[in-house]
Amino acid sequence: MGGGMMGYYIIGGLVFLVSMYVSNKLKSKFKEYSKIQLQNGMSGAEIAQKMLDDNGITDIKIISTRGQLTDHYNPRDKTVNLSEVVYNQRNAAAAAVAAHEVGHAIQHATAYKWIGMRSSLVPVVSIASKYSQYVIMGGLVLAAATAFGNTLLLVGIIMYATGTLFSFITLPVEYDASNRALAWLEGEDMLTQQEHAGAKDALKWAARTYLVAAIGSLATLVYFISIFLNRR
Repeated sequence: MGGGMMGYYIIGGLVFLVSMYVSNKLKSKFKEYSKIQLQNGMSGAEIAQKMLDDNGITDIKIISTRGQLTDHYNPRDKTVNLSEVVYNQRNAAAAAVAAHEVGHAIQHATAYKWIGMRSSLVPVVSIASKYSQYVIMGGLVLAAATAFGNTLLLVGIIMYATGTLFSFITLPVEYDASNRALAWLEGEDMLTQQEHAGAKDALKWAARTYLVAAIGSLATLVYFISIFLNRR
């Protein structure tokens, strides 16, 4: 178990460092583009509402939520949740995030296939991701002594694989929401050239957080699979 878990901790440490870099970069970009005030004077909430109206979506509420970068779309209660700064402020960063979250609402309204796949995996992943590492650790402990340990390790790997699959399905969902947001912002002439460039860069760094998570999950999965194959 010692050698197996050591490799896991090394991979986890590297992923953590890269994730921290991307996360800090995103925060700095958000701060930078929060200084670019919109010439149209619209708040993030107003931009979100206009994007919903322009797409004929009338059954979704826009609400303010606490925290920083806590913005999300909730399909269960049909709400676009914008962090307080995004909801209230009138800058390029707020416009980008607000339009991105509405992009998710449009995905649901138009039955975008990737978000449907992602939603169907949520119940499975919520359980699998919570317990997979415990099952894998149990398998590593028992594998040296019993055949059951290898079986337990395999079960844990399959559980972990569902989380990896989920993280990769999330990628097209996030990139598509950003593309919808930027296309609408540009098509409706909502932003100046400078504002649009800032919004595009902010969303690019936001997407990279999901990309790093997916690659890190895949690297860990491949590592666990290699341990299993070597123990057979």
